[in-house]
Amino acid sequence: MRDLFAEDRERLKELGPDAMDKAVRNQRRQARRFRERFANNAALMVLSIAAGITVMALAIIILYVLINGAPAIASHFPSFIFTWPHGVNAAGGIWPTIVSTIYVTALAMLIATPIAVLAAVYLAEYAKQGRIVTIIRFAADSLASVPSIVMGLFGLAFFIEAFHIPMSMLSAALALSLLMLPIIMRATEEAIRAVPRYIRWGSYGMGATKWQTVRRVVLPWAMPRIITGLVLAMGRAIGETAVVFYTMGMAINMPVTPLDSGRSMAVHLYMLAVDGINLKSAYGTALILMVVILLLNTLAHAIQRRYRKVR
Repeated sequence: MRDLFAEDRERLKELGPDAMDKAVRNQRRQARRFRERFANNAALMVLSIAAGITVMALAIIILYVLINGAPAIASHFPSFIFTWPHGVNAAGGIWPTIVSTIYVTALAMLIATPIAVLAAVYLAEYAKQGRIVTIIRFAADSLASVPSIVMGLFGLAFFIEAFHIPMSMLSAALALSLLMLPIIMRATEEAIRAVPRYIRWGSYGMGATKWQTVRRVVLPWAMPRIITGLVLAMGRAIGETAVVFYTMGMAINMPVTPLDSGRSMAVHLYMLAVDGINLKSAYGTALILMVVILLLNTLAHAIQRRYRKVR
């Protein structure tokens, strides 16, 4: 058989060993580039598939709720939103549950946000890194992983039984704030740590104190990421069922004061779906709940964009 590469080998021999080494190096370099391109394309394909599965799962859930919930709302609009449920099968609207959900979430945010932000500022700016700070962070991470039903039972035993707070917006907001605290605190701490050091140095160079730098420079710079943590905490609070079930109750009531009881949309949805009372209204409630969360997230992102423009 004729050797097809005989001429190339003879030419390389004539050129000397340096040319042969250079050719070998070129071949190895090309093989390495091929492996790198292959690995890059494979990783990109895996990431694309993972992102596609995530988006597809979310789209399926939204479409399923939309297809089943839109007819329930459209057939009784606007009474489905602005009237009260009535009758054995809870027919009618869900207005008291919408008000109760927004009420308890806003009250929980008012309780949790100042405490979480101040704790994050202390951990990130003032506390000396050591065992105590590590224990505090571990406690916050552990609190974030507590199941909601455990937190609901704790709220029932601690706030209602021990402190004799009635089942109300206040007791539910206190229990929800315990779930929101670690989310807001860790997000705020990471946002503060992400602020460049030269920003602080510039403030100190102009004669500002530590607190003035934190209040007027660091926190405004970190505000977009802090708002992201607030949105995540707010989304968890709105969707909680066990916590508000044990601390706020399930009475269909229009809350006025923090000591009034009520029924959140999540609890109302749970009772309609699990007991099989009115699945049509359950899907409509689920759709309204998704819309409320979407509107609150849109508002939070609008505030986030405003802070970025100011910065």
